[in-house]
Amino acid sequence: MTSLAPRDEEEIAEVVRAALSSGTAIDIVGGGSRSGLGRPAVAETRLSTLGLEGVTLYEPTELVLTARAGTPLSSITALLDKHGQEPAFEPIDHGPLYGKARGLGTIGGLIAVNASGPRRIKAGAARDHLLGFRAITGRGEIFQSGGRVMKNVTGYDMCKLMAGSHGTFSVLSEITLKVLPKAETELTLCVVDLDDEKAVRVMTSVSGLAFEVSGFAHLPTLTSDFSSPAPGSLADKPLTALRLEGPETSVNSRIKDLTAYLAKHVRVIEVMDAPTSRNFWADLRDVIPFSGTTEQVWRISTAPTEGAALVSDLIERDVPLRCHYYDWAGGLIWIAVASADDAHGSAIRKVVDGHGGHATLVRAGDDIRVNTPVFHPQPAPLAALTERLRRSFDPELVLNRGRVREDL
Repeated sequence: MTSLAPRDEEEIAEVVRAALSSGTAIDIVGGGSRSGLGRPAVAETRLSTLGLEGVTLYEPTELVLTARAGTPLSSITALLDKHGQEPAFEPIDHGPLYGKARGLGTIGGLIAVNASGPRRIKAGAARDHLLGFRAITGRGEIFQSGGRVMKNVTGYDMCKLMAGSHGTFSVLSEITLKVLPKAETELTLCVVDLDDEKAVRVMTSVSGLAFEVSGFAHLPTLTSDFSSPAPGSLADKPLTALRLEGPETSVNSRIKDLTAYLAKHVRVIEVMDAPTSRNFWADLRDVIPFSGTTEQVWRISTAPTEGAALVSDLIERDVPLRCHYYDWAGGLIWIAVASADDAHGSAIRKVVDGHGGHATLVRAGDDIRVNTPVFHPQPAPLAALTERLRRSFDPELVLNRGRVREDL
């Protein structure tokens, strides 16, 4: 495979036009930290965005940042940190899940897969913070959409379309994000020894109250093969974690009120201090419990109230779960399963369909991901709409051919 690293938009457009002329396809990569997401692309040329690097605009007082697509997210977060700001959607770093170091991902890759972390339940997803972008279509045409402010749109909401498209609509060349001030401090209240069903009930009940919790997670007891992100004294127990962020006075007041509320329903409550809490949520976000293991991994989304019942049904149908945990108050479930030729996809999706959710295969070998649908199959009308949108940007399927579906 030929590897190219264009330095600007026009060079990218030339690569795309050359692929069009030769009838070949292009595999788009950034830092390579998300290489296991999606189906293996069918391509003759690999196009790296790492030649497009640098922050081109940052106005802290306006809470807006623009960077070229190949800019490492680590350098952007370091810059924002100097001004007490951050991407509020807490983007996941997929590197550890694929045996790679943290900090390799780029801002373009982040938007391409709509990478969002535990705070999504409060702050929204990456797509909700995307103000605008520049990109090159599968026709080799350079275009831009959006700007530096949020506004109503007519026609396609291009930012929403581009985020999560996995590079199948266009090659992103520049990203403009809304950023927000970092919380002054945080604390995490931990409820110990709840089973999955009761933990989900606690999380969903608290989510509807005025405590302003910004993270809801539940970790059942993990086996020795999986590392718990919890501190040592809590690592060997079922743990339900509720994070509160904000000014120190407010956090201390809310943690006191939340403790009093929960004391009516549970027995053991502990509190993680700010440094421990930050490390815990970063490890949970980056799926550190599954790093360094060989099991196949699925990411399941459903209504929070369905989470525990869904896992129970998976176990009842003899899906060989090796480990699982919940985020988003039970609405996001990470599961590791014993290896199989289809990653147990048929059984898992049958259960997930029964609970109105979606299951994505996020870690398995290339041979498995070629033959097993990685993304949850869409109903026929939605699948047809996806194809029409795809071909409106890339009629000949030049970009990341086969990444999301075998026929696209």
